[in-house]
Amino acid sequence: MSFINYRFLFFIMSKITNIPSCIDCKNKNSIFCSIPSDEKEALGSDKLNTFYKKGETIFQEGSASHGLYCIYNGKVKLTKLGHDGKDQVVRFSNTGDILGYRSLLNSEAYQATAVALEDSYICQLTKGNFLNSIKENTTLSLEVIKLLSSNLKNAENHLVNIAQKTAKERIVASILLLQEVFGFQEDGESLNITLTRSEIADIAGTTSETIIRTLKKLSNESLIVLKGKKIIIPNLPRLAAVTGF
Repeated sequence: MSFINYRFLFFIMSKITNIPSCIDCKNKNSIFCSIPSDEKEALGSDKLNTFYKKGETIFQEGSASHGLYCIYNGKVKLTKLGHDGKDQVVRFSNTGDILGYRSLLNSEAYQATAVALEDSYICQLTKGNFLNSIKENTTLSLEVIKLLSSNLKNAENHLVNIAQKTAKERIVASILLLQEVFGFQEDGESLNITLTRSEIADIAGTTSETIIRTLKKLSNESLIVLKGKKIIIPNLPRLAAVTGF
């Protein structure tokens, strides 16, 4: 499908889903929930709404940062290119999350590549409007600081996981991370995200072969249930105990 057709498809589907303005957005997880309506109106005055197909790149590592991305509905992974030429997953983002804010704050190129994990609707805010909102709203500034602090904490934990944990512990930690970010489906046990074994290997910093062996072992130990690519966690605390969480 051509670029033009993608955007036409978004236009049609946006009419069906009724993507709202920033003032009327109901995403409770958004950091912009706390700001007054007049500031939301200013923030979204030049907002662009874009539909991204599963697997489509939202922005590329090394490209100039020119806007803030807000996930209206969808799931996104952020990856960095390693020295070996392979992509390493550094973070996941879900509905209500924002992307690209660190690059905007530092006036630097995007430090990661953002890819849609499923068909996603993304709102793009201009750099100027975002920075003005931060200057004018202390609560919003604190929320952004919290996000930056959380990212630093996660990066430190990741370094510890790589240095001190076994492959099995890293893989379990990766499954727990997916549960924390995306939650469960309505059954309360199935992860609300489906990834390939290769994608899970990228998160855990191991190989696809190791992932396949370890998932099978976890299944044999009744810590997880596998149904195709779907991962089911019948007892979350018991699985978490593997890593000491």
